[in-house]
Amino acid sequence: MTNLSTPKSFEGLQSDAPIGIFDSGVGGLTVVRRIMERLPNERIVYFGDTARVPYGTKSVPTIRKYAAEDTALLLKESPKVIVAACNTVSALALDIVAQVANGIPTIGVVAAGARLAAERSPRGRIGVIGTEATISSGAYYDAIKHLKPTANVFSKACPLFVPLAEEGLLSHLATRLIAEDYLSELITQEIDTLVLGCTHYPLLRNVIADVVGKSVLIIDSAEAVALEVELLLCAARLLNPNVHHLPSKFIVSDLPTKFNRIAECFLGFLPQHIEVIFPDSH
Repeated sequence: MTNLSTPKSFEGLQSDAPIGIFDSGVGGLTVVRRIMERLPNERIVYFGDTARVPYGTKSVPTIRKYAAEDTALLLKESPKVIVAACNTVSALALDIVAQVANGIPTIGVVAAGARLAAERSPRGRIGVIGTEATISSGAYYDAIKHLKPTANVFSKACPLFVPLAEEGLLSHLATRLIAEDYLSELITQEIDTLVLGCTHYPLLRNVIADVVGKSVLIIDSAEAVALEVELLLCAARLLNPNVHHLPSKFIVSDLPTKFNRIAECFLGFLPQHIEVIFPDSH
């Protein structure tokens, strides 16, 4: 959930401070893109832990350790809010993020996506797709049921969607066939809303939407986070009024050979300045 319990969360924060975002790899760049589109005056500092991706296959203690380290790295940039753009961290370690953030508001993709789905689902028949780790955690199911107890929630792991997105096979026949196979049981359940519970999945949105049909509302967790960040900053009067802000900053723990291609696919542009900070220097 979003860490907004008291007004003290905003004490000492500056409107021109950056929004800190981290993910286990490059998927969180979809969150960066949506926030940039919604809040063009804001400066972003993004950390992608590309040396240790994926988090979903790690043990819970390791995931929580990584989440603490990633948050501590972003704190060096003096952010006004921290976004855990990793579904695995949001599901299993958001409390650690909030603890390390020490009063700086924190937002996770699971809570944001669940909230939007619960608010907008016409009949409360909500499908959730994500990685094996996210789906097996039950985090989206629990969050949606907490917000909308009458909802029927149907979950499906779609592990092949991540490599398909990273390979740029966004409209390939193979992607369509895999999507039809994954989503068939959710269609059978007559869902009216589908949560894209992985930050890679928005790249495949067109294929997914085409498979489930026009009657199904698609909830993009990246868009949900951008909306939540905007509402938070508005409430705290921390929106940056300066259009001439410093450039956004991109940090990774390793620079894979295909990073530029993937980053451009996720962001819609190629980051000009990428800093590499290895895990042992966190």
